Amino acid sequence: MKIAVLVSGGVDSSVVVDLLYKEGHELHLFYIRIGTDTGEGDCSADEDIEMCTLIARKYGLPLKVVSLHEEYWDSVMAYTLRTVKEGLTPHPDMMCNKLVKFGYFEERWGHEFDKVATGHYASIVEKEGKLYLATAADPVKDQTDFLAQISYTQLSHLIFPLGDIPKNEVRHLASEAGLPTAVRKDSQGICFLGKINYNDFIERHLGTRKGPVIEIETGRKIGEHKGYWFHTIGQRKGLGLSGGPWYVVKKNVRDNVIYVSNGYDTRKQYGRVIPVEEMHWITENPFENPESERCMPSTDSNESAETDCIRIAFKTRHSPEFTEGTLCRYPDGGYTVTADKDIQGIAPGQYAIIYTPDRRICLGSGMISIPQGRKNRKRHGES
Repeated sequence: MKIAVLVSGGVDSSVVVDLLYKEGHELHLFYIRIGTDTGEGDCSADEDIEMCTLIARKYGLPLKVVSLHEEYWDSVMAYTLRTVKEGLTPHPDMMCNKLVKFGYFEERWGHEFDKVATGHYASIVEKEGKLYLATAADPVKDQTDFLAQISYTQLSHLIFPLGDIPKNEVRHLASEAGLPTAVRKDSQGICFLGKINYNDFIERHLGTRKGPVIEIETGRKIGEHKGYWFHTIGQRKGLGLSGGPWYVVKKNVRDNVIYVSNGYDTRKQYGRVIPVEEMHWITENPFENPESERCMPSTDSNESAETDCIRIAFKTRHSPEFTEGTLCRYPDGGYTVTADKDIQGIAPGQYAIIYTPDRRICLGSGMISIPQGRKNRKRHGES
């Protein structure tokens, strides 16, 4: 096959090149250059490109460095700043995959190839003629949560050669192949910022506005913050408060107020009911699949008898841990995820990633909304 391989200069994409080369495919390597609006912090791009060049030279393959800087800024960065300004928690890595790596790249270059390969830790399985996004063999490195907004068309054009290989084995394969990236450290995410401090970036674009930090149990002002957009639900570090630990448990966007609670196990951190306005399904809507495990609404969710509910596993953040629960669909199309046990730091703006109960298939995802609903959020300005 004629395959476009997205390389980053890291060990994962380098091993993908090695594996596909040994299988005899015609490979063309691509490095996508992105960055902030000033061109700063482009993920150590020069060093990355140097590594990619070494890999291309080792196998005698063509390498093309392509720029999607403007597209990245207009889509992912604009989304990130807009979401933060609304008082929500963004998921830029998910949007980067959906809009840039498998969106703009596909439109410009990827469509010319039989497949596009990446170093993501995920799998693709086929069942009854349909393709499904599936979890990786390495549960710690699994990245299906970063891919849960891609479309079926995008999924159909992708291959993930590392899906069945544990991370430690990937390092071993890199060493055996003599790859220069074998001992290189993994990237730490939020690639679009590179070496730029996140708060500095947000301040440069949204500025600062002082507001009170309120202890939610007592209503007592215990400090000040520089703007609600610097904080997210569940945050513990960076609050500058003594006598901690303190956790952000609520935000009033309209009045620029941050509410915090004290203690290592404060109940204000926890919840079970997660409202989701819309769901994005990758391959099929599980409510239309007769094999989905139907169930009664959870007693925690206060759903009506007409609500359609199925059993699921889900995640609300990048973690190897799954939570079991139910997903209910309202007659008007809204959704509620209800966990079987309390979970920590439910942050509106982040995504509920939905899996089959056996944790194998990633069905899709939906953005977590304000508990009172969007209309109430606009009126009350709280999250």
